[in-house]
This record gives sequence, C-alpha cells and structure tokens, in this order.
Amino acid sequence: MTVHTLSRTDARRLAVRAQLLDAHRPSGMFDAVRRLTLLQNDPTAAVAPNADLVLWSRLGSCYSPTQLRDAIDEQALLELRGLIRPPEDLALYRAEMAEWPGRPPLRDWRESVQGWVDANNGCRLDILARLRADGPLSARELPDTCVIPWRSSGWSNDRNVLRMIDFLVQRGEVAAAGRRGAHRLWDLAERVYPDDEVVPYEDAVRIRDERRLRALGIARARAQENPVEPLDVRTAGEPAVVEGVKGEWRIDPELLDRTFTGRAALLSPLDRLVYDRRRMTELFEYDYQLEMYKPAAKRRWGYWALPILYGDRLVGKLDATSDRKAGVLRVDAIHQDVPFSKAMTAALRHEIDDLANWLHLTLALTT
Repeated sequence: MTVHTLSRTDARRLAVRAQLLDAHRPSGMFDAVRRLTLLQNDPTAAVAPNADLVLWSRLGSCYSPTQLRDAIDEQALLELRGLIRPPEDLALYRAEMAEWPGRPPLRDWRESVQGWVDANNGCRLDILARLRADGPLSARELPDTCVIPWRSSGWSNDRNVLRMIDFLVQRGEVAAAGRRGAHRLWDLAERVYPDDEVVPYEDAVRIRDERRLRALGIARARAQENPVEPLDVRTAGEPAVVEGVKGEWRIDPELLDRTFTGRAALLSPLDRLVYDRRRMTELFEYDYQLEMYKPAAKRRWGYWALPILYGDRLVGKLDATSDRKAGVLRVDAIHQDVPFSKAMTAALRHEIDDLANWLHLTLALTT
C-alpha cells in the first residue's frame, strides 16, 4: 500500500475539510452531525454550550439551538455517554454494550467497576424497575439503594445513582431520553434506541474507526487512550507521514486532491479540530490550553477562549463571554498568534458580529 507524504499544510487542510470548516458548509444540522459523527454535549455555556457552538461554527446563524433540543427530545438524534450521535450509529455500539465491562483480560479499574455494580445489583434492579414503571425520569427521581457507596477523589464521590446510570448506559440497559428543563432524563434503552440489527463486535469497531477517520481527515494509528471516543483509528484508511512530524498517521484518501478554500471560524475549546491537543500541536503548531480551571490571575487567554481559525491555520484566541443578564456578548481580548492582515481582521470581525447576532446579544468590545 502506498504511504502518502504530506506537508503540514496538506495535513491541516485534510483536517479542516473533514471537520466541515472550509468554505463549503454542510446543508443543515442533520447533515453536519452525520458527517461529524458526534457532538460533545458539554453544558458549559460561557459563550454557548459546546454542541451549539460547534454547529454554529459550521452552519452559521441559520442554525437554531432549538433544532438540536427538538431532535434529541424526538430521538431523531441520540445521546450516548455525553456524545450526541445519529440514531443509526447506535447499532455500532450494541455488541460492545453486551460485553460490558469489556473483553478479557480486564484492567484493574474495569474489574473494580464491575465489582461495584455486582455488589449493588439490587440498586441496579430498583432503578430499572422504576424506569420501567414511570420513565423517563431524572436522576434525582431514581432510588439510591446502593449498599456500597461509590468512592472517588473527584466530583462523583458518593453520587451513587449517577455512577450507576453511567454504567447502565454502558451496559445498554439505560439511555438518555431528552431533558426536562435543566435536568437530563433517563429511560430504558429498549424504549429509546432504534431496533436496528446489531453489528458484530469486530465489524463495528472497524466501521467506527473508518467513520472516525472520515470525520477527522487525518489521525494517529495509535494514540493515548481516551475513555469514551478514541483519538486513534488503527488501520483505517491509508498510511501517511507528515513532513516534520514523527510517527505514523492514517488519512482518508477520498479527501485528497480536492481544491481547498478556507474561511474564518471561531471554535469551541472542545471542537474536534482542537480537542486532541497533541494532534493540534503537531499539525497546527498552535499553543492552547483550556483555562477555565485556572485561577483568573494565571490565565493567558481567558476562561473559555475560542480558538480562531483562518484558512488552514489557527491564528489566535478570542476571549469572549455571553453576559445574558446584561444582554451583551463581551469581548475582552483578541489574542493574535500571528499579525492579522486587514483581510483577517475583517473576516474575524464578521464572525464576531455573527456570533453576537446568533446569540441575540449586543456586542460589547472592550479591547
């Protein structure tokens, strides 16, 4: 098989094009979700929730967040472990769910999780019975009859119902079923997931790798383990090397040799173009960290700074906040990683104006 040799520019353009961030915008929300394969449903809304911001970056102001909320409530899109996916993709995960917590040999932490669920099987059955009788319900409406509490050094310590729900989702017994106000609702998976034929485990893993590569354009054959959605694609696509970057890459060859026309875009810090920070650094040579967990005095770019894309380069960060009480989109700083040309400045200002209009906020530039 031919090993493709790419410049960093070639590699970046593959990534930008695959992520629907070039000048050719997708036709609508469902088209975008199917081609991206997933949206991370993170609720942080310093500017806008991640899923909405990702779709706005691709679709512009024609996208309305009510479209996504309605699609989830109507189960035209489904949420699996915090990721919004097309419903037909669930067939690619059912075989893995049936083998939870995974194929042996199991790592110690997986054996520990299985032991906790087994020890609290009574609570598991109580939750399933309550959902069968009265679902969909929020987590606060479900019984906590665990005999052994969940122990963690983090936010999930003693949150027995939430942890049990997470494992029941992984087992394919419970599924997210929309929201009631700010609260996520849960129901029996058999009442939420489509009754599609289950794809066998090995075939499903291969198809998921291929779909992930199609959405990323270029990815590592092997990467650091990511618990929900892998960052690597194993043997999907074709091998490639990127000039100036060590290691083996895989590319989707169908994205090669296409004319590239770029544009300006403001990205969520969780956007898949930048989510894999190692890949971002290697291909885009871009310095970025999400600073929401840092003390304000130690932040370089801002609480929820938006990466700025221009063409095939990440060129800066926008420190912006949606102050909904005051009715303004407050822009505190525009950090330039490279000197902005007049064309870059004009394109960025257009995106900022469009963002404010989409949010129905008045733009307040303090920089």
